[in-house]
Amino acid sequence: MTMPSPLLGEFLGTMIMILLGDGVVAAVLLKRSKAEGSGWMVITAGWAFAVMAGVFTALACGGEANLNPAVTLGLAVRTGVYSKLLPFFVVQLLGGIAGAVLVWLQYLPHWRETPDAPTKLGCFCTSPAIRSFLPNLLSEIIATFVLIFVIGAIYSRLVFANGPAPGFLAVYLVSSLVWGVGLSLGGSTGYAINPARDLGPRIAHAILPISGKGGSDWAYAPVPLIGPLVGGALAGLSLRLLNI
Repeated sequence: MTMPSPLLGEFLGTMIMILLGDGVVAAVLLKRSKAEGSGWMVITAGWAFAVMAGVFTALACGGEANLNPAVTLGLAVRTGVYSKLLPFFVVQLLGGIAGAVLVWLQYLPHWRETPDAPTKLGCFCTSPAIRSFLPNLLSEIIATFVLIFVIGAIYSRLVFANGPAPGFLAVYLVSSLVWGVGLSLGGSTGYAINPARDLGPRIAHAILPISGKGGSDWAYAPVPLIGPLVGGALAGLSLRLLNI
């Protein structure tokens, strides 16, 4: 019998999150999908539910439910403990790749029906509405800072009278936060706010035999990698300084 483990939990939780998160993007963007054209509200809601499902999966399998190298880095900066940073990043990245492969399989006939290569890429990873490196980077930094700082507030002993929010309630609150970040801050770059969420599926896009897929836009890839890490580190430092 396999024992629960933090690394297995992070892998499976990230995989489920990407399967459902990139899955809703594919449902909205790909031709002849029943959800085609249903819009940004559906995508942001789907991603919120995807995070909720991923977190519960990770927790049930023994993980800490970071699901995001920026979260792991923020926690490390906050606590001063960096030992989990590299192993968690590796399994989160692998989970992102695995989840993206499942999205490809789920919508297998639809890739051929969708002629536009950038649309297909958008089912895997993010791209900016207006391409400009520094503003795009700043958008990812701000959105990720908000995500991780508010997660710290949700789990703070100062918010609830009897201590931190109960685990199940905190999961719903964090999922709602992801929805809010997407609605308010996602319009500029698609709110990657997670290096594994963007890089893992981008790698999958590069290696999968997707019909008419085009390039994987590696020129933009540093933005959703560096921006969330900077935002996460700044949020962790702020939480530490404020003792939240």
